[in-house]
Amino acid sequence: MDCRPLQLAIIGSGPAGFYSAYRLLKKLPDAHITMFEQLPVPYGLVRYGVAPDHPEVKKSSETLVDVAKYPHFHFAGNVSIGTDANSLPLPVIAQNYDAILFAYGASRDRKLDIPGEGLRGVLSARAFVGWYNGLPEYADLDPDLTKGDTAVVIGQGNVALDVTRTLLAPLEELRKTDISEQAVEVLSRSRVKSVKVIGRRGPLQAPYTIKEIRELMYLPGVGFAPPPESWDDLVGVQRKRLPRQLRRIAELLEKGSKTPLEASNKAWQLGYLRSPAAFLSSNNEDLEAVGFGQTEYELEPSSLVNGDPSADLNALRKLKVRSTGGKTLVHASLAFRSVGYQSEPLEGMKDVGVPFDQALGVIPNDRWGRVLSPGHGPAGALTAGHVPGMYCAGWVKRGPTGVIASTMDDAFTTADVITKDWEGGVKFMSDEAESGGKGGWDAVKHEMKRRSLRVVSWQDWEKIDALERARGKEKGKEREKIRSVAEMLEVLDG
Repeated sequence: MDCRPLQLAIIGSGPAGFYSAYRLLKKLPDAHITMFEQLPVPYGLVRYGVAPDHPEVKKSSETLVDVAKYPHFHFAGNVSIGTDANSLPLPVIAQNYDAILFAYGASRDRKLDIPGEGLRGVLSARAFVGWYNGLPEYADLDPDLTKGDTAVVIGQGNVALDVTRTLLAPLEELRKTDISEQAVEVLSRSRVKSVKVIGRRGPLQAPYTIKEIRELMYLPGVGFAPPPESWDDLVGVQRKRLPRQLRRIAELLEKGSKTPLEASNKAWQLGYLRSPAAFLSSNNEDLEAVGFGQTEYELEPSSLVNGDPSADLNALRKLKVRSTGGKTLVHASLAFRSVGYQSEPLEGMKDVGVPFDQALGVIPNDRWGRVLSPGHGPAGALTAGHVPGMYCAGWVKRGPTGVIASTMDDAFTTADVITKDWEGGVKFMSDEAESGGKGGWDAVKHEMKRRSLRVVSWQDWEKIDALERARGKEKGKEREKIRSVAEMLEVLDG
């Protein structure tokens, strides 16, 4: 075990980054940690991806507030990792730290790659969520919600349901959240009255959670239109034979919304066994309809149920579908693509020996977070084939799945492995001749200054935070986010 403190660089300040830092400092309180973030503000997905009406989820960010109190923790916001003149090269970081933890999440949403995807009215759910949450990248999205009364959401995960809820929720409730004022203004003019949430598999295979379904069922004044098919045909299994988790979902869907459909002024509907085939337009500019290919189960769902709850749950969740050759059409002027996110490699990864799996959108690792050497297969011995000092956590480690709680568990696992390796004398990026240790924050701070990078410190963030809260208080809400990087820096320089 090295008797000097660990010098660790964390890239990304979202849940994977701040939970990893929190756990590691609990185990190695003398560790020196620098957290690099591309934006001037921390929290990543918690700030820009969590639905505004889920403030309880955002409380997880308080973990980083506790981390920031450690004397050897440094936040370096507004720092891009790359090779251009306005970025910090990854090899420079590697030269000055014992280890790098990649925890930067998924920056790109998956496309459908079907005809018409570029039509006006076809939007990325990720971009829409970023827009109403005040993410600077999408400040100018300006979605037009006035073209018609029907919107289609393709995909049935929690992000898809967040978009649906935001489109249908009473405006007076949204005003109380930290949703951007620009979004409130656009939503106040919205003509959308019906949202159809469509997926290629069935109700038991969809990736939504029962919590998200229940929230939509309880939206005031919003009804639920059942799918065209019967629930018996779609579920395919007697309810009493279903594993408890799936039985609860089936029963909730069949029960429907708290507001009867005939008494509602807005409605949503779930559509199953439909795969998007094309976005259609008569003028080749504006979306008018979405074409779907019909699918069916490859096996009868009831044939997969054998009385073992765990095995039955797994089999039903993984049930695949195939095309029937049938086609359906949904007329809509607005469609949201919500079929998953994907991480991308950082510039300079190859220079520091870190591979990236473009197909899966992850850094190859041994499941515990140790980065595997390029070309290395599944992990064998605990330290065989690993890139010394390189680790990953969160979505860039396991793919864009799970909620913040699962990201916390995953981050804790990686932090525990880093601790174990450091205390166990495993080879890190340190050279044996470097008995004095790495330069860490002091060296990188000097390098960033030499490159004239405008670095935002934790104290700087606290000033931005205070102003956002003050602006929010004036409007009777938690905060009003600053939506441009330039304005954030003006606040600090003013």
